[in-house]
Formats: sequence, C-alpha cells, structure tokens
Amino acid sequence: MNEAGASRQAARYFVSGLVQGVGYRFFARQIAEQLRLAGFAKNLSDGRVEIYAIGPAESLAAFREELNRGPEGSMVSSVAEEDAAIDSRFAKIFSIER
Repeated sequence: MNEAGASRQAARYFVSGLVQGVGYRFFARQIAEQLRLAGFAKNLSDGRVEIYAIGPAESLAAFREELNRGPEGSMVSSVAEEDAAIDSRFAKIFSIER
C-alpha cells in the first residue's frame, strides 16, 4: 500500500488487564509492523499499556482487533480508544517507549 493512496489518521489505545510483563508491547509492535503502522507502545504506572498508532483507518481497525486478543499469556479486559492528532515524532516507525 503506498502512503500517497491511503489517508492516515491516528488513534490512542489504553489496554487494561494482565498486559504488563507478558510481552504485550512487543506483540503490539509486531502487529503494527505487519500492518505498516507507526507509533509507540509503553507501559503506564497504573498497569495499563498505552498505544499510539498512525495509519489508514482500515489498518487501525485491524490493529484494534489484535489488541483485544493480545499475546499468549495476556488477559485483556478492555481496550479504550480515542482519536488523536498525528504526531510527526512518531510517524515513521513503531517503537517501544520506556
């Protein structure tokens, strides 16, 4: 898919449940790379994982489905989603933040 042909948007996800210490951020990065999304994943001090993703709406919808599933060993209880502005600092790759 070429970048010029797909309108990009951004979304922020807050994933709750057993999602820290189970490879969730690395799972999110792997799925994001498969879907050619940019952004980041990071652990929050309250036990959730925050994920910010940039890409076409269809890819973000597929990403959300995978976030609900999570990696083996995780137990996702909810994924809250909100629209976000595109932040050019995170527009090139998907990273794991500390």
